[in-house]
Amino acid sequence: MKSGKYILFAIFTSILILSCKNEKNTEKKPTQMQNVMAIHDEIMPKMGVISHLNGELSKKPDSSTIGIEYEEAINDLQAANKSMMDWMKGFGDRFDSDEIMNGKALSVQKQEWLDEEEAKVKTLRDQMFESIKNAEAILDSN
Repeated sequence: MKSGKYILFAIFTSILILSCKNEKNTEKKPTQMQNVMAIHDEIMPKMGVISHLNGELSKKPDSSTIGIEYEEAINDLQAANKSMMDWMKGFGDRFDSDEIMNGKALSVQKQEWLDEEEAKVKTLRDQMFESIKNAEAILDSN
């Protein structure tokens, strides 16, 4: 009886291991385009945060040192907003919807562009997060 249980356990374990292996093989790594779009999707909602913070800071400027900090934070937020708008326009000019949404194969030139766009959107993400963090810190401290 013990050997029968051992055999059943070995078969069950083998099936479990094989099924896990098959699941791993079917999982696809995201493409570079999907990674770029994921970053876009991560930062796009921050546009509303930028707008809100800009409005809050705009109510407060004066000629004091604090007012200068507010102005600098507003300028950083506006620059981040403009960078996002420019990036989206440039990206849309370079790639069509089939390439962006459906994984259409890219030419060699477009692959080079995608490499550039990936670097740009990562820099943009950093710029947006930094401007938001700075603006929130200024508002919280005053």
